[in-house]
Amino acid sequence: MVLDNFQKYMKAVGTGPKGNRDLNFDESKDMMHLILQQSVHPQRIAAFLLGWRLKPETIEEFKGALCALDEHLIQTKVQNSIELGYPFDGKAKNPYLFPLIAKVLQDSTLNLIIVGDEVQPAKDGITTKEICSNIILEKNTHFFDRKNYCKELANLTQIRQILALRSGLNTIEKLPNIAQSEFAITGVHHKPYVKKYQEIFASRYKKFALIQGNEGSPELFSKGALWISQNGYTTEELIDPTFYGINMAKSTEVISLKASLEMIQNPSANLLKLAKLNAAILLFVTDRAKSINEAYETLI
Repeated sequence: MVLDNFQKYMKAVGTGPKGNRDLNFDESKDMMHLILQQSVHPQRIAAFLLGWRLKPETIEEFKGALCALDEHLIQTKVQNSIELGYPFDGKAKNPYLFPLIAKVLQDSTLNLIIVGDEVQPAKDGITTKEICSNIILEKNTHFFDRKNYCKELANLTQIRQILALRSGLNTIEKLPNIAQSEFAITGVHHKPYVKKYQEIFASRYKKFALIQGNEGSPELFSKGALWISQNGYTTEELIDPTFYGINMAKSTEVISLKASLEMIQNPSANLLKLAKLNAAILLFVTDRAKSINEAYETLI
């Protein structure tokens, strides 16, 4: 029975250090199908997500859950595209750069893929959906609303907001590969997460990049590393905006949606240069330039 199966998974993550165990690929896939279909009570879903987080999740479990998620997606292929993996809990203290990056890249053949939904726990920031709903997007920017491409995951929003904590869903939802892109980039806070994200996502793309982006986003604001994985190999390089004459002070205060939109629509000189640098990074990741420096010099 469905309840018996899910009870088994709950015991695997909620018994305690001595009794917990990892789910195998097939169990994790089945677990995620049951959650997406909401075949079990909402409180049980919330309890599982909390226990899964505390256990914690394994790479094999993430892969099984992601496989289940793939089967619920409605994909729309976009040629010459790179998927930008933004966290669904939004950005709280700094503006998004992707609208400015898109303007810098409007004469290139590269399309930017952005996905979004209502805000998820736990940061309570401004979402990509809010930004894309309040500006006119460039032709090279394609926004996909999750209520249209995966309504099952979108329908879990209320449960997740009541839980009010991060869960394994925060990890796998960032890069659904909704546009069947060959390239993808997402942000990481700390280097230990690099290997984890590579093992989960790298095989799904021709080339997969991770960057020490602002607030977990794929947008570089200050000195940080870029890791690129391809064919089982990973390269790492350090990027310092000051090398390009950029001195952008990150905000430490929470900003409003109105303030964020104002900074996008009337950007400072430093913000424009920062967008140009991030555009150059994307050109490099997608094999449109031999280096970030070369790409930066070719951009207007």
